[in-house]
Amino acid sequence: MATTRVCITGAAGRMGKTLARLCASAPELALTAAVERPDSTQIGLDVGLVAGIESLGVPIAGDLTAVSALYDVLIDFTVPESTVRNVEICREAGKRMVIGTTGMGDSVSVIEQAARDIGIVFAPNMSVGVNLTFKLLELAARSLGDDYDVEIIEAHHRHKIDAPSGTALRMGEIVAKALNRDLDACAIYGRQGRTGARERRTIGFSTVRAGEIVGDHTVLFGGTGESIEITHRAADRSTFASGALRAAGWLATRAPGLFDMQDVLGLRD
Repeated sequence: MATTRVCITGAAGRMGKTLARLCASAPELALTAAVERPDSTQIGLDVGLVAGIESLGVPIAGDLTAVSALYDVLIDFTVPESTVRNVEICREAGKRMVIGTTGMGDSVSVIEQAARDIGIVFAPNMSVGVNLTFKLLELAARSLGDDYDVEIIEAHHRHKIDAPSGTALRMGEIVAKALNRDLDACAIYGRQGRTGARERRTIGFSTVRAGEIVGDHTVLFGGTGESIEITHRAADRSTFASGALRAAGWLATRAPGLFDMQDVLGLRD
């Protein structure tokens, strides 16, 4: 199997360091480029040393365009504004992308358009366990139907800038589709005051931001006389990084198109 050359953007951040450590030990992958924002104090430093492992001989660059010849797949867990720029650069250079950035909003259209020319894996959560959870939620929602109330509760660290999480929203989309509902029309984001009795067809979201919680997600199906909870808890960021690296290897030989982790894991119906 040919080695896939990987570039990590946001390489000095928490996720970037985790990706670098795991990529360095993946036999089918080679970490050949790393990028940070131009004003980062880590520019020029060896990405391996920044990640807390041995020197990899890969200096952190401040310009993705400057290292375009050095990688096959870019892994991007940054912020929407940065991801949009990186998508445009990769599209121009003909490089594939694995995107784990959340809170993309309307900017998703940029990813969709670029996928006409390059292969992209875009998922709100790269965890293998979370993506299996997505399938379980689809099965549960179809089986339980409209007789059960649905509430989605998610918790993350205090530094997360978007809410609800992209994973929670994706869970809501999956449940809503299985129940033939429009999430935009039925979602309730928090409650306060005298809200009255709960409407059966709504899907509620609750958000917690505290400490260093990596990521907890629970979907509660509340019925008469019983309730069912499907929960995923991430203990550390390696679960997301491992999934992203798996996606990078899978994507390396794919034709242009937009994929997600369901495709990578073979869970697509």
